[in-house]
Amino acid sequence: MAGTTTRPPAAASLAQPSRRALAWIRAAVFAAALLPLLRLVALGYADALGANPVEFVTRSTGTWTLVMLCITLSVTPLRRLLGWPWLVRLRRMLGLYAFFYAVLHFTTWLWLDQWFDVSSMIADVVDRPFVTVGFTAFVLMLPLAATSTQAMMRRLGRRWQELHRLVYAIAVLAVLHFWWHKAGKNDVAEPMVYAAIVAVLLGSRVLWQVARRAPAGASARQAPLERE
Repeated sequence: MAGTTTRPPAAASLAQPSRRALAWIRAAVFAAALLPLLRLVALGYADALGANPVEFVTRSTGTWTLVMLCITLSVTPLRRLLGWPWLVRLRRMLGLYAFFYAVLHFTTWLWLDQWFDVSSMIADVVDRPFVTVGFTAFVLMLPLAATSTQAMMRRLGRRWQELHRLVYAIAVLAVLHFWWHKAGKNDVAEPMVYAAIVAVLLGSRVLWQVARRAPAGASARQAPLERE
């Protein structure tokens, strides 16, 4: 019929994949997110972690924590842009992978760097701002990971969404942690890239909220005129 538009079969299948296709997508994303860890294991087995293995592992796990945070934050903008609602089903897994790499990053610092020396850890957190910010970001991730199950979503209700908005602050703190660490070495080129990505991902949410509220505000202003 004239005036009707149809999507190409490929676009339609991506917009609404079958249950089997979605299961394959989830499996592929799950496996891909494990590759950084497998790479570290392979490099360690081959004794190819460089002259300072602890620094290599710390840098790698920290970088992949930030990457996973950015990918998690990109789910909502991509869903709106592409019209793929099923992307939301990947968000929890991606967020848990961000926490997973954050745990590895924290454990490397706790064990291989500080050797479980509590007084040294406290001094490190207090004396070095980038460690303070990174530690704060990790602590904020704990309640998000603990409430990531369907049962906790149902139990918390609307408060669950409010709690999980902490991911915005976590992303900003993670970038700041990376920035201050690199600034001590006069190398902020890479942190600037992540700062720009996080700014775009968070800014898109602000623009979306403004655009969504604008029609409501316009209709409210026109209402008195209509009554007249």
